Parts: sequence; structure tokens; C-alpha cells
Amino acid sequence: MGKRDILAIGSSAGGITALRRLFAAMPRDVTATVFVAQHVGATHSVLPVLLSRAGWLPAFHPEDGEPVRDGWIHVAPPDHHLLVKDGCALVRRGARENRCRPAIDPLFRSVAVTYGVRAIGLILTGTLDDGTAGLRAVKRCGGLAMVQDPEDAEWPGMPRNAMRHVPVDACAPLSDLSALLARRLAEPSGPPVPVPDDIAMEARVPETEFELVPEFTASVGRPSTLSCPDCGGNLVEIEDGPLLRFRCKVGHAYGPATLAESHRDAIEQAIWVALRTHQDRAIMFRRLAERAREHGHPTVEANWTRLAQEAERTVAMLKEVLSRQGQELAGSLAAEGED
Repeated sequence: MGKRDILAIGSSAGGITALRRLFAAMPRDVTATVFVAQHVGATHSVLPVLLSRAGWLPAFHPEDGEPVRDGWIHVAPPDHHLLVKDGCALVRRGARENRCRPAIDPLFRSVAVTYGVRAIGLILTGTLDDGTAGLRAVKRCGGLAMVQDPEDAEWPGMPRNAMRHVPVDACAPLSDLSALLARRLAEPSGPPVPVPDDIAMEARVPETEFELVPEFTASVGRPSTLSCPDCGGNLVEIEDGPLLRFRCKVGHAYGPATLAESHRDAIEQAIWVALRTHQDRAIMFRRLAERAREHGHPTVEANWTRLAQEAERTVAMLKEVLSRQGQELAGSLAAEGED
């Protein structure tokens, strides 16, 4: 019977602090091979330095094709997905998943396929639902699924969404997770579990960067009437147990919460475009009315003035819609932080 010695962690908002606290509290006599996907900016990250300073294991950004280092923390580089296959780290710049790159789901799927029952997947603080599908993959391949207690998380959205769709093996506050992980990493892994075909196929999508995506979407997805917010292509529905997910043929992928957020952003962008257009129209109509007055054409002036007033009323309405959207978003974020 093998060892359970692989730990994959996904985190987002509030995650850097959570990761440092978790690793600082890990017993120094416990070791593992660790993979971390933390949502970071696209240009630069000092996360390996910060995690190394926590004092548990050394951390680094792996290069594409570099052998996996036992007893090290492998951190996804900025603007790239981190995957693992055949004992090597893969660093890929494929399509964003859940609007993120690096994303948690592709890392967790590759860990599930590669290590199976040896793996532990852990979701920490964050918003929306990246990591839910990946944690399901870890669980279905025989690994353990763990989450930070949403009541303890700075942002409870990610752990809460994971718990709604994955039968987790443990849910604990950050202060208890280090001891819990130490116990789990000391346990035998149990007998191997066959990798489901759909997980193996989907794990290859970011690995091959586009080549297998149409084949995958045709084989495990069902066409929907929805469009991809990132590229405008058709989305297919993927029924993943209780979780309904979406993916387009070039590889963009969404959980339901992330897709809804993408639609909200697209609506807001469209309203801003409409606002700018109607403001321009009002300015133009006022200018044309002024010129008509200067040239002694009162009827023409009245027509342009009426059109300007209509445009100005539309501008006021659009500003009100944008204001309400902002208030609703602030309210939803506050509720998530307090939930």
C-alpha cells in the first residue's frame, strides 16, 4: 500500500495570508510534495519567497518540463497554468478557466490523474467557484477532499461552493488544518482507483493547449444556447455529478458562479458603451440645435432639441442602472464576506 504524500492547494482572495499561516504551522517532521495554485497577477509573483519564509518546505516556480521535486512546494507561475505529468511539471499558457490563469481546476485534475489515491486536495479562502470541479476530480480518483471552514475563511465563496458539490473528507478552520494535514499525510493511501475517462480527457485540454478541445467538448459535453464570455463561441454543458459546468471549444471553462459573474460584467460593459454613445448623441444634438438657432431655423432647432432631451433622459436612466449595479455588487460582496 502506497503513501499519501501529495498535497494540492487552491486559493484566491485572502489566500497568500492563509497559505503562509498554514505552512508556518505545519510540523517540521512532516513532508510532502506540494502544488499550489494561487490566483495572482499576470506579470510578477514573489509567492515562492513568501512561502519559503514560512519555514515548512522550500518553494519555487517550476519551469516547463522540470522534474517534480519531492519535498518542495511547486507554485503556479503568473499567467500560466501549472500541471503535472509523468513526474514532470508542465507550465502552460492555455485558455483561462474560471477567468483565471493560473487556475485551480486544471492543476487539481492533473494531480488527480497523475497521483490518484496519493493526493489530497485542499481549497482555501476565495470568491466564486474555481477549484470545485478540480476537487471533485481528486475525490473521484480516490484522493482526499478538504476545505477550509467557510466560517473561518476571509472569503468563503470557494470553500462553500466546493462543499456544495463535493463530499469532502474534512472541513476545518485554518488553525486546525496543519495538524489535520499532518495526520492525513501520515496515513497509507489505500488501493488505486481507476481514473474516469472524462477526467483523463479534460486534464489533457490545458496540457495540449487547444489541440484536443473540440474532441473533448464533442465527447463529454452537450451543446447549449449560451456563448463564451471570453471568445463568443458556443458553450457546451458538462454534467459533473451535481455540478453543471460549461466549456467552449477553444478551452475556456466556467463554473456556474463564475459564468454568472462574467455575464454581469458583460452587461455592465454594454451599459457603459450605451452611456457613452448617448452622451455623444446629446452633445451632437445640442450643437446642431445651436447652429439651427444661429441660422434662423426654429423648427429644425426644436427637432434637434427634442432629440437631445431624449438622449439626456436615456443618459440619466443608464447612470441610475449603473449605480444600482454597483450597490448590488457591494452588497453581495459584503454578504459573502460575512456569510
